[in-house]
Amino acid sequence: MGHYLVTGGAGFIASHIADRLVREGHQVRIFDNLSTGHRRNLEAIGGSFEFIEGDVRDQSAVRAAAQDCEVIFHQAALASVPLSIKDPVQVHDVCATGTLNVLTAARDQGVRRVVYAASSSAYGDRPEMPKRESHTLQTLSPYAAAKLAGEFYCESFAHCYDVETVRLRYFNVFGPRQDPKSPYSAVIPLFVTALLEGRTPTIFGDGSQSRDFVYVGNVVQANLKAAFTPDVSSRVYNVASGERVGVAEMLKQICDILDVPFAPEFAPPRVGDVLHSWADISETQRDLGYAPEISFFEALKITVEAYRDSLSSNCLV
Repeated sequence: MGHYLVTGGAGFIASHIADRLVREGHQVRIFDNLSTGHRRNLEAIGGSFEFIEGDVRDQSAVRAAAQDCEVIFHQAALASVPLSIKDPVQVHDVCATGTLNVLTAARDQGVRRVVYAASSSAYGDRPEMPKRESHTLQTLSPYAAAKLAGEFYCESFAHCYDVETVRLRYFNVFGPRQDPKSPYSAVIPLFVTALLEGRTPTIFGDGSQSRDFVYVGNVVQANLKAAFTPDVSSRVYNVASGERVGVAEMLKQICDILDVPFAPEFAPPRVGDVLHSWADISETQRDLGYAPEISFFEALKITVEAYRDSLSSNCLV
């Protein structure tokens, strides 16, 4: 079995990737500065692994963490449009310079492949639907720009050095362990926890905006396929469900699962948010053999139950 590094491994998506690798018997090294990740996510991993507390902005620490690794799953980021508008330099340093540090370490340590967590924010709000990897890109926020800079570094390293890179453009990922307490939390954990705590959920905009929500288990599948599928270096792939759900409709489904009334508050749209997001996943299916294994509604039920269990145990996430 190989030795794998997961950056940001105490975070939401990355801890699920690490968990899957550990359960399959691989040697796993997790690298995280715990600024947005949580030790409780590490405790949920079903087996032994190595943990290094460090920051992707620290080039020497990243180089040491990459030693003897075959694949790096680079998930570390500050994944927030509002935070990037508030503090663009910090988000650039983590997302762009941090990615360059990871790629340089991969080159220097002889890592075979880097799988990069890219972002669907690269598509902006252009009207073409569904979003295809070949579409013209548009960066509506510093976060989108920083993540796209990381993509370009990945592509350039695949061409200039003996290190393979695969870029996965995540759409709206959700599932257990997604932090609802962050001021920049994603919409599903905010809605679920508000309802579980008896608060009124807030929809920014009129609720007609739509998202391609993808369950974290499906994202894990895409990452593993991207790590081991041959002849896909320098490529970029959408990771999504291939269908879109309106934000108001999604909240109604959560209300149905919890058996509570649908009565949200509405607020003005947030700066930098896109109106519609919907992915074409045909290239991901064709090249990587990716196939979403869990439907949106089933995944939503799993996620709601996970938050309900966490709330009842006074450890909400």
